[in-house]
Amino acid sequence: MKPILSKGNLPALEEFAAKRVLIAFDFDGTLAPLTSNPDGASIRPSTRALLRKLATFYPCIVVSGRSRTDVRRRLRGIAFQEIIGNHGIEPWNSSRAIASAVETWIPAFRERLKHFHGVVLENKRFSISVHYRHERRKLQVRRAIAEAVRSIPGATLMGGKQVVNVIPKGAPDKGLTVERIRKKRRLESVLYAGDDETDETVFSRGRHARYLTIRVGAKKTSLARYCIRSQKDIDRLLKVLIQLRRTQS
Repeated sequence: MKPILSKGNLPALEEFAAKRVLIAFDFDGTLAPLTSNPDGASIRPSTRALLRKLATFYPCIVVSGRSRTDVRRRLRGIAFQEIIGNHGIEPWNSSRAIASAVETWIPAFRERLKHFHGVVLENKRFSISVHYRHERRKLQVRRAIAEAVRSIPGATLMGGKQVVNVIPKGAPDKGLTVERIRKKRRLESVLYAGDDETDETVFSRGRHARYLTIRVGAKKTSLARYCIRSQKDIDRLLKVLIQLRRTQS
């Protein structure tokens, strides 16, 4: 995994900035610092100002595991062309049937997790997230979550950082969603930045020449081609992209 902001790799950014490129981001851990309280997540004022500028030069989207309503509220005032929620389910694949099915999953999780006091169960209508950052018995809680999922027809697991996501089987993932938007908008290529296991479905497309994939934080097992050192470096990445497009215009 190569550092995209190093002098030797900046030509890759320059090449993509010259194309009809879709700029796509994850939210938590990418645009916004990770926080122990998911409700408190927010982007820094400097990042917000840079995103506003970026969106005047490129078509930009966000694909988040949060509900679409939640992430739109946190990004109000930035001209993103699409904001996608629930790992790719919202808006196009959301339905009352999925929402009703997810609602029936809640009792099974509450029963399995009732003895864990450091767990937060988040119903995002079209999926569920179980946050266990504050639970000491992490192995046991992950086993309990897996047991709950095995008892529910139509549910499947997706990992994350101190969180397990439970989504409907067959639901679209981030990779499918980003490619759908690229084709819909007739763009040549994609630059995608993310930080988590849920972003690997986009990172896996990095083997195609039209994708430039960037992980926040290096990880040997990730399929991303490039990385930035930490979430604090997202502003540096945005500044370079803005400057490249200004230079080319």
